[in-house]
Amino acid sequence: MKNWLISHAHVLLFTLRRFLTTPLSSLLNILVIGIALSLPAGMYLLLKSVQNLAEQAVGPPQISIFLSMDASKDDVAQIGKQLKQHAGINQVKFVPRDQALEQLKQTTGLTDVIGGLAQNPLPDAYVIYPKISDAQVLEALRDELQKWPKLEHVQLDSAWAHKLDAMLKFGLLAVLILAVLLSFALVAVTFNTIRLQILTQREEIEVSKLIGATNVFIRRPFLYFGFLQGLLGAGAAWLIISISLYLLNNSLSELTHLYVSSFTLHLPSVGESSTLLLFSAYLGWLGAWLSVAQHLWKIEPR
Repeated sequence: MKNWLISHAHVLLFTLRRFLTTPLSSLLNILVIGIALSLPAGMYLLLKSVQNLAEQAVGPPQISIFLSMDASKDDVAQIGKQLKQHAGINQVKFVPRDQALEQLKQTTGLTDVIGGLAQNPLPDAYVIYPKISDAQVLEALRDELQKWPKLEHVQLDSAWAHKLDAMLKFGLLAVLILAVLLSFALVAVTFNTIRLQILTQREEIEVSKLIGATNVFIRRPFLYFGFLQGLLGAGAAWLIISISLYLLNNSLSELTHLYVSSFTLHLPSVGESSTLLLFSAYLGWLGAWLSVAQHLWKIEPR
């Protein structure tokens, strides 16, 4: 194990020196990869920020539950307990019928008309706030609650949720298509870079094979090169995204101040940054592996 680690450490140092021997071309390749990755990653973060803004503007989704007029106090308490224990519900608010009638008087201006009623026509109600704002999940929760006893009506205004869900799905699909296309571009950049290195070092590879070097040994530095190139490209993408979002947030702070509101574009989280680095490193390794697999077997000692 110690010899294996030492061998990989030597290959890693050799690969880093190779980057330093061609600094300009290495920097250009890293920048190309960084720009290619920053486009879909930046669009994803912008989409995520817009989603948060839309949810703040519209408010959290809620479902209104109206109980039957013949529901007793025990029925009301039991339903409230079941709602609080429901896995899909985040918060429960009880609205007594007397409070609802008083609010109706204040909001409609029909105090005299309502005061002339013989009895309160409004039922007790619950307002619940689901944990998930997805339109299909909200409708499934509404359909489930409608089957409960002592519930007269369950009301959900899901039109805004459908619109938001459709916009987000469209945006995510566009980001996914762009990410797939640019991933192929990243693999192609690494493929061509490794191909040129193999052709440049053809004589060195032939000599290595003559003295007994295996294909695994010869392949290793090229795979490390592709891996590190992808990793450094992801680092460049992270810097591009962070600097861009910082500059945009400075401009947004002035704009939102005029509208007396607060809105900022979120920087990539630790999990999102790690995913970007690992994904780019894998694509770099994949491009190197494909290039080595195609060209290395053609080189044999003469």
